[in-house]
Amino acid sequence: MISRDEMKKLYSILNQNTILIELLNYAKSLNIDNYYIGAGCIAQTIWNYQIGNDINYGISDYDFVYYDNDLSEEVESKLRDKINSDLAHLNVRIDVKNQARVHLWYEKSFGFSIKPYFSVEGAIDTWPSTATSIGVRLENELIAYSPFGLEDMFSQIIRPNKIMITKEIYDMKCNKWKNKWNSLTIIEW
Repeated sequence: MISRDEMKKLYSILNQNTILIELLNYAKSLNIDNYYIGAGCIAQTIWNYQIGNDINYGISDYDFVYYDNDLSEEVESKLRDKINSDLAHLNVRIDVKNQARVHLWYEKSFGFSIKPYFSVEGAIDTWPSTATSIGVRLENELIAYSPFGLEDMFSQIIRPNKIMITKEIYDMKCNKWKNKWNSLTIIEW
């Protein structure tokens, strides 16, 4: 459970990332019931703030994840194109993924099959590290889903979430992140 103080701290820092805030405000207009902006862009914003980097330093993309029972690639592609077109002025890549259809392409991309997710939260539960297993959205206030809490993220600790990831994928992510944020503490597999 995320405390009210942690939520205030999280929002205070995320609010300094104007790209993220614009994306969060824009996402409300899409009328999608269950979505989050999540993973690396959230944790990396926190780390950048903590170590004094430019707030957008090293963020390669912004993950927009949602859940829709329509498993067609066409519907997902249309949404991805719309979001990236509408927000082209931000000059960032927004990676849009329907979590209901990840199991359809995962094996081709990562070498092993996974079971279907039944919610966007179920997908976040399996993301590669405890620090980056987080999604946020704006309603009347900031809503966050973080199955492992926020302590590792705020402490710059990268700990494997072994639910679905392999050691090789985890090590690759850790090496990439450590090269950009050398203050991170990496917990070995």
